[in-house]
Amino acid sequence: MLIDSHAHLDAPAYDGDRPGVLQRARDAGVRAIVTIGVEKTLEGVQRAVAIAEENDAVYATVGFHPHDAAKVGPESFSGIRDLAGRPKVVGVGETGLDYHYMHSPVRVQQDLFRRTLRLARGLNLPVVIHTREADADTVAILRESLGEGTGPLVGVVHCFSGDYALARRVLDMGLDISFTGVITFPAAAPLRDVLKQVPLDRVLLETDCPYLAPVPFRGKRNEPAFVALVAQRVAELLGKSVQEVARVTGGNAVRLFRLPIAVPGEEEGPGGGYPGWGGIAGARKGPRNASGQE
Repeated sequence: MLIDSHAHLDAPAYDGDRPGVLQRARDAGVRAIVTIGVEKTLEGVQRAVAIAEENDAVYATVGFHPHDAAKVGPESFSGIRDLAGRPKVVGVGETGLDYHYMHSPVRVQQDLFRRTLRLARGLNLPVVIHTREADADTVAILRESLGEGTGPLVGVVHCFSGDYALARRVLDMGLDISFTGVITFPAAAPLRDVLKQVPLDRVLLETDCPYLAPVPFRGKRNEPAFVALVAQRVAELLGKSVQEVARVTGGNAVRLFRLPIAVPGEEEGPGGGYPGWGGIAGARKGPRNASGQE
């Protein structure tokens, strides 16, 4: 059960053939795609939600990237809160810290990160976390959020690129970790070593497309179908079958985002067991309480 837990289907790179991209994902065995509604404007975020609402097996998250933190005003943030209530929206983010390009000042990034974490916890939605060259501050703010007692902190650190010490801290806070096609890159041996130490039941798979295409498509446009190549490499590294890796990591994504998809071995998915492609555009159920129950 392959699930691409992090894609950017609203990217201009897909404007010429988005239906074909989705068809190729279906043909590759991808059961669902979570498209990340994170753009410079609220209108941009709305495009991602619209794509999810138009395609049965696509779901969306909503938020603002740390790059754009300086551009997020009260009206835009309020709009994210409103969009988070739409049935096909299953999470908040991506949000976090990025000290590589520094498109927004550190304090502004940190303030948006804190506010977005509070929003996600208040709505009992999972949060998608971005961290780049900001691991210490990211962990500190996550721990600070845990101490606020405003609901469970549930989410995933996407496109994980840190060491095992960071992975352990993230896992200990109850967050999951997602890996991309970077694990197929020749120079990514340290990241592959981290993957081998993370319990598979805490791992999600993603493409982060149209970026980070895996080998042998590195340097070209990435797309959700290529999550199958990520699963294949994970299986090779862990000595497991691709089917098992897809089943476990796909089930992790279903449970984290409460996708309405049946998980093999379970009677129905957390949202009602809708079949995905070609089926009902399943809506998530009502918000969870502080214990994670509906």
